[in-house]
Amino acid sequence: MAIIADHGTLLIFIAAFFGLLMAIGIGANDVANAMGTSVGARAITVRQAIIIAMIFEFAGAYLAGGEVTQTIRNGIIDTSAFSAQPDVLVFGMMASLLAAGIWLIVASMMGWPVSTTHSIIGAIIGFACVSVGPDAVEWGGVKGIVGSWVITPLISGVVAYGIFLSAQRLIFNTENPFANARRYGPIYMFLTSLVILLVTIKKGLKHVGLHLTNGETWIISIALSLLVMIGGYFYLSRKSFTDTSDEEDHFRGVEKVFSLLMVITACAMAFAHGSNDVANAIGPLSAIVAIVHDPLALASTSPIVWWILPLGGVGIVVGLALMGRRVMETVGSGITDLTPSRGFAAQFATASTVVIASGTGLPISTTQTLVGAVLGVGFARGIAALNLNVVRNIVASWIITLPAGAGLSIVLFYILQALFG
Repeated sequence: MAIIADHGTLLIFIAAFFGLLMAIGIGANDVANAMGTSVGARAITVRQAIIIAMIFEFAGAYLAGGEVTQTIRNGIIDTSAFSAQPDVLVFGMMASLLAAGIWLIVASMMGWPVSTTHSIIGAIIGFACVSVGPDAVEWGGVKGIVGSWVITPLISGVVAYGIFLSAQRLIFNTENPFANARRYGPIYMFLTSLVILLVTIKKGLKHVGLHLTNGETWIISIALSLLVMIGGYFYLSRKSFTDTSDEEDHFRGVEKVFSLLMVITACAMAFAHGSNDVANAIGPLSAIVAIVHDPLALASTSPIVWWILPLGGVGIVVGLALMGRRVMETVGSGITDLTPSRGFAAQFATASTVVIASGTGLPISTTQTLVGAVLGVGFARGIAALNLNVVRNIVASWIITLPAGAGLSIVLFYILQALFG
């Protein structure tokens, strides 16, 4: 109590800096994952990806980040164990932010697509074990995280595999690919719109006061998607877009359709990601600010101070611009060679898996979802199309994320305690 009373302002200032580093790590790693397939498929350039992500990630973080956030990851630690020593929780959350931020920045520099959510959870588990003991950790939730390493990539991989094969059989492996693209393309547009609307409403807009039931969400999404499909038929029937008899031009025209779908999906996923995963940085920071203001209030939720959301949004943008390129290269071209149609299959599968997870409560990592989808596309082309060395490094980075976050958090927790007596 005395430490918080004597050093409250300094603790908030340091915590804000650690939160900024965590947000930078999120931007360098997770956002790069979201845009990597579009860049690897050459649907957009790296510069365009950064601009798109900067706009939609910041908009999602600032506009739909929520007026109230979880300050402590529910289901991971028992916060009541810290009721007699709130200063320990403050130091632990500060150590967790810095540990997760350092790990994400290191992983981004190595080009490893890891999970930001798992990084912060691993860090929180680490300090909780050494501060109040392993009994404070909800180990059932940890088992769910480990299980998601297999379940999440498997679901998205199967969906991507099916979408890619359907495009090959219905469009590319036919006598007239573009005629079939005009026939089936609007259906893909309908499915794409349906998924990104569900993602945006369920994940991106869930904090802005839209209290829609599942039925209302589906009705709105289907109605708007039907309008998109109708517009797609008109768009693909344009004479200037189809007036060619050259087979290579036909394939380029088909890929152009998928490029457009990729860009739209990437924008929606960036908005949804910004509105949700920014909580990995601002959640612990909000906990610290709330406890410093009232050490006796260890509630699971608290209002977000006005400056925290912009801080998280700015950090995400800075991280992507400065360090996002290497992770984009790993996801976009390191695992397998992507074209717009292959990249679309991966992005569609990622968004679909997010919708499934939102409805079932499945613990999910967007990073692992996307990597699994890219692997599914690679398997559809044959095992030789995959760079198994890159895949091995990615899986290894997933496994060590939890212990790496925990180990760093423990060291930093003891350092902070020593510095503040």
